[in-house]
Amino acid sequence: MVQLRSLFFLTVGLATRLYARSSTGDSVLVIVEPNKQDNYSVFFDGLKEQGYELTFRAPKAEVPLVIEYDVPSFAHVILLASETKNFAKDITPQSLVQLLGKKTNLIIALSSKQTPLSSLAAEFSLALPPPGTPLVSYFPEREESPQVIPVSVQPNSIISSNINPVWFSGVPHSIGNNPMVVPILHAPAESFASETDGGSPDALVDASERGGEGLWAGSQLGLVTGFQTLDNSRVTFVGGADVFSDEFAQKEISKGVPCGNTAFARDVVAWTFQETNVLRIESTTHHRVNATEPSEQYTTNDRLVYTAYISKYDPKTSNWAPYSGIKDLQLEFTMLDPHIRTALLPVSGNLGKYSVTFRAPDRHGVFKFVINHKRKGFTYLTSSMTVPVVPPRHDGYPRFLSAAWPYYMGAISTSIGFFLFSALWLAGDSREKKAKGHKAE
Repeated sequence: MVQLRSLFFLTVGLATRLYARSSTGDSVLVIVEPNKQDNYSVFFDGLKEQGYELTFRAPKAEVPLVIEYDVPSFAHVILLASETKNFAKDITPQSLVQLLGKKTNLIIALSSKQTPLSSLAAEFSLALPPPGTPLVSYFPEREESPQVIPVSVQPNSIISSNINPVWFSGVPHSIGNNPMVVPILHAPAESFASETDGGSPDALVDASERGGEGLWAGSQLGLVTGFQTLDNSRVTFVGGADVFSDEFAQKEISKGVPCGNTAFARDVVAWTFQETNVLRIESTTHHRVNATEPSEQYTTNDRLVYTAYISKYDPKTSNWAPYSGIKDLQLEFTMLDPHIRTALLPVSGNLGKYSVTFRAPDRHGVFKFVINHKRKGFTYLTSSMTVPVVPPRHDGYPRFLSAAWPYYMGAISTSIGFFLFSALWLAGDSREKKAKGHKAE
């Protein structure tokens, strides 16, 4: 019995470790104050059970290095030192941006206090209210402080459905129009930023006037917002580190109703660390209709077949599986500008295969098969293949063109008329000579 129980727990443990592995790596650097590390034990234990290898570092510590010899030391970085104003020299807004350029994913917790991370948020189209102005809401009526707010979670491509409201305490931010910004959690409609944490009401009013009426109030404010770079690395800004704390994870929304902080944090980590919504193009091919091999060049008006194979990362098996769930994929056949833009639809019965047949334009030049699929929350899919399109050869045109029959008839009638005229002219000249000869006799 003991052996069976041990085997059961071992199996569950292995299954848990196989679940939700990142597509980019499992090493995580957690930057947190040592005296606050135990405040996030539930969050950290959940990451360890997922199979992540956590390394902890104090904000002012020099090791381990974030980047060593121009190579990132970790696949992911979590910054929970939201109120720290001084960091080590290798943790700066510039170095964090450099990490993103090297495909390292980041989770950054913000604070109502002015820190170096506050200026970093502005680089990603997020505007923070003046220092000392956290989010406040007096609805619904509750015993907690107005700064501790239950926030309803709306399901989307990142957040699972049926997640209970989450507890939030921190600073909101307004979201710019950058298309690479991915909103994850919005503020309640009745909430607003207030100077309850030592902020200046005049500064708050001035900031609102500069940004427009209602800048720091209502559901337009973001609490948790993601950003995906063109290289598909991801960063998520969280308005307060308390979202991941043990206190909020174990706090009930109402009597007998648990909060959704643990599940919400799991979904945020899954997206940021590229477990979910990760796609890639495995291969692309092109050829003429009724052919199987690609051609080095095509002729104008050729019927072409373009095929792309797309897969999606499965965190449960850590493998890539064919994926046919994209319904709005498009193909462009471009030469400077798109000459053809058509839907690239999944092929029924062939998982992961997308194909389209189209006619090459009646224009020669150097063209590209282009896929440029960018949707919020999903990996960007880009592909480009160059092919020349040439005019037909001299013997490649049809012998006769139906549209040219009027010209053919005109040329034939002119030739026949000229022949008859020449024949009559020559015959008439002979008769005149014969007639003159008879008169002379």
